[in-house]
Amino acid sequence: MSFRIWKSRPRSFVYFLAAGLAFGTIAVASKSYAQQTRYAQTDVSNAFDLGNIHVVPVQGSVYMLVGAGANIAVSVGQDGVLLVDSGTEPMADQVLAAIRQLAKPLTHNPIRYIINTNPDPDHVGGNIKIAKAGRTFTGGNVAGDLKDAGEGAAIIAHENVANRMSAPTGKVAPFPYEAVAGDTYVGAEFKISEFVNGDGIRLIHVPGAHTDGDSVVHFRKSDVIATGDIFNTTYYPAIDIEKGGGIQGFVDGLNMILNLAIPEFRMEGGTLIIPGHGRLCDAGDVSYYRDMVSIVRDRVDAAIKKGMTLEQVKAAGYTKDYDARYAAPSGPSTASNFIEAVYKSLSKKK
Repeated sequence: MSFRIWKSRPRSFVYFLAAGLAFGTIAVASKSYAQQTRYAQTDVSNAFDLGNIHVVPVQGSVYMLVGAGANIAVSVGQDGVLLVDSGTEPMADQVLAAIRQLAKPLTHNPIRYIINTNPDPDHVGGNIKIAKAGRTFTGGNVAGDLKDAGEGAAIIAHENVANRMSAPTGKVAPFPYEAVAGDTYVGAEFKISEFVNGDGIRLIHVPGAHTDGDSVVHFRKSDVIATGDIFNTTYYPAIDIEKGGGIQGFVDGLNMILNLAIPEFRMEGGTLIIPGHGRLCDAGDVSYYRDMVSIVRDRVDAAIKKGMTLEQVKAAGYTKDYDARYAAPSGPSTASNFIEAVYKSLSKKK
């Protein structure tokens, strides 16, 4: 049971040049940038234990909380606290304890915003408890009944996420209204109207990927991207056909993330990426995952064009070279379920 804050060392490329007078050679030693930033060793004097949440400083004002269900991105600073996703309901108290520890050195730092990247319980389960611990700020342009304006952080999501959580169509079991985003957006993107801890915050809609309401969140100054379930390092993509998901949306979303990211050297460093599940990443990790998803999509698409049935496609082993790395033992990301979702999403377009 451990709650750890990891402090990474400053990023830099270090080149040691030594003239080899005796042998007429030059020896060059370098440290991988990615190794320095993503896998820096812990300063144990700054680690402490509290529950199961692991806290990883990312860049700028952004931290990554691991262990609450889905990964949570947290921006902490003088403007308050902003979260991308809230984890599962049972972990909400431990998430709040981690946030309070991070915000402890600051003053006037309530939780102000919770952004939901999709409607899954491991991303939105902590909404109610964490939002109630926060505070909403209103301006002079707000009309209507403001008696509860100071109660709770603002929850933001794409409109499709709010619709699926409130279930007006009955397709998904409804969440309590306090858990559903009160601030929603439609269209391609949404920008929070002010800087938060020095960052411009941009939400980008990725339609038809994991669901029809996925958002990717870009912290511009910190140079961090939180992807939700568009990208993870653990399993195959979870394509939720019933919630409007599809394989092409995943490919488009991963390409969009790569377009936003700027590596520092080749495909390493620079923009850091917080996946929905798994370790902290850079553009090289996303590129590898995008290639895998694209290859499987193309294999299944070619099989469909040949007239192969779903059972024939499953038996063909089109994911066999990736199964050891990405096949989940159960759920939507098993090799069989992934192939079935790819097949169905591609067949719908024929």
